[in-house]
Amino acid sequence: QVQLVESGGGSVQPGGSLRLACTASGTMFSNNHMDWYREVPGKERELVAMITSGAGTSYTDSVKGRFTISRDNLKNTVYLQMNSLKPEDTAVYYCHLGAGSYAEGWRQIRDDVWGQGTQVTVSS
Repeated sequence: QVQLVESGGGSVQPGGSLRLACTASGTMFSNNHMDWYREVPGKERELVAMITSGAGTSYTDSVKGRFTISRDNLKNTVYLQMNSLKPEDTAVYYCHLGAGSYAEGWRQIRDDVWGQGTQVTVSS
């Protein structure tokens, strides 16, 4: 069974930092792209950062220069380091594995897989 488990959310003052972690199980982790999304009530879920299987990265414009996505294939974990946090970064952050990614045994996943979400609150 494919599962994503997130950790590391919390409350921080503006300008502070947090690091999110997402550990995957049941996947061929090193062969998969991994994403972080965030969601604010009343708005669509937004793609924040993506890392390819080759460790290439991309970011939404609003977090460029402040957030860094990375991966540790030995730990089956993807990270999101968030620095210089702003109140507008407040959201529930989700780890995501897209349909077509590889589960154990090279089985392709049919549906998107999401973590449980972790709350990030930036407030003074």
